[in-house]
Amino acid sequence: MPPPWLVDAGDHLELALHVVPGARRTEPAGLHGEALKLRVAQVAVDGKANAAVIAFLADAFGVPRRNVAMLRGETSRDKRVRIEAPRLRPDRSW
Repeated sequence: MPPPWLVDAGDHLELALHVVPGARRTEPAGLHGEALKLRVAQVAVDGKANAAVIAFLADAFGVPRRNVAMLRGETSRDKRVRIEAPRLRPDRSW
């Protein structure tokens, strides 16, 4: 059974994230309710934290940044992100 923060649709994944900007480093940090908590080193100014989330997920899942889309929550800590055609699956160890 997949974790509550992950929807695996075969050709894409959707992740429910709770993002904490301004952290020491960018990394997953357990759960926040039904969402994966993701610490982000960038601050939430001018979209820097969102860009860091996209870059981190693209690198972690082995896809170009264009394959990572923020579906919801651009101005919120609670976000929904879609990853198209993931080549790697680090979510299985988070």
